[in-house]
Amino acid sequence: MSQPPENVGADTDPTGAGSEPPSNTIPDWRRPIGVAPGTWEYVNDRTIADRYDAFVADTPLCRFDQDVLFQVLPGADPGTTQVVLDLGCGSGRTALPLAARGYTVIGIDLSQSMLRVLSSKPVEGVGCVLPIRANLVQLDCLADRSADHAVCMFSTLGMIQGRVHRREMLRHVARIVRPGGSLLVHVHHRWAALREPGGVRQLIRSWWRSCGSSSWEFGDSVYAYRGLGSMFLHRFSRRELLNDLIDCRWQPRSTRCVRIDGGGTTGKFEIPGGFLVHAILTAEDA
Repeated sequence: MSQPPENVGADTDPTGAGSEPPSNTIPDWRRPIGVAPGTWEYVNDRTIADRYDAFVADTPLCRFDQDVLFQVLPGADPGTTQVVLDLGCGSGRTALPLAARGYTVIGIDLSQSMLRVLSSKPVEGVGCVLPIRANLVQLDCLADRSADHAVCMFSTLGMIQGRVHRREMLRHVARIVRPGGSLLVHVHHRWAALREPGGVRQLIRSWWRSCGSSSWEFGDSVYAYRGLGSMFLHRFSRRELLNDLIDCRWQPRSTRCVRIDGGGTTGKFEIPGGFLVHAILTAEDA
C-alpha cells in the first residue's frame, strides 16, 4: 500500500501546523484508532486511488513480492473453498491474482476509493473477491476461524500507528485465520535509513522524539508522498517484527531480506530495505 520513503521527511510537521489544513482532515478523536493524520488523508484522496496502478506498475517490489506470494499460496485445491484475507488490499494488486488462482479473497481496506477501483475490475478464474471497508485494527466484523490464510503486503502493517495497534491487528488476524494457516507480511527496515540522504539524522530525530513522547516510537517517520506532506510509516527492526508476530501466535517459518530497491533478496553484507516474513498460526493452547 505504501512505497518506501526515498528521503524521509525528518523535519516534516505531522500536525500540519503552519500550513492550511487539508479539507479531509478531522479531529483526532474522530479518526479511527491506529490511523495517523497523513494516513487518513491518503485513504480519502480519490486521486491516489485513481492513479495507484500506474504509480506502482514499474516498482520492483511489486514483482518480487508476487513471486514470493505464489510460492506461499500457489493456488486453491480444486473443489475446495479457501479464503484469504488481503489486508490493505488497495486496488487489487494482490487480491485479483489470488482470485485467479482459485481463492476466495476478502479484500479489506479503509479507502473507499481503492475499493471502488477494485470493484470495477473483472475477476479472472474461478475465485472471487469480496471487498470490505474496515480499519485493520478493528476487524470484529469477521468471524473466528473464517479464513484459511492472510497476506499483508507493501508495508501496510507499518502504516498502522502505534505498536499496540499493530499487535491488535495481528491478534485479530490470528483469531480469524484457522490454526495452521499462513500469514505473509512485508515491512520496511528501520536501518535502511542509513543508506538514504539524511538518514542518520532522521534516525536520531526519531529516537529522540520517542524518548519524550508516548505517542511516538523509534522507527516512526512522516514524509512527503504523492502530494501528501505528512504520510506516516513505521519502519521495523527485524527483532521487533518477529517478536510482534510470535507474541500474537504467529510462528515465523521464513524471513526474506529484501533489497533496498525491492528487486530481490539481499547479499550477505547488504542492509535490507525490508523483510518478507512467512509465518504459520499456532494453536491457541500452544
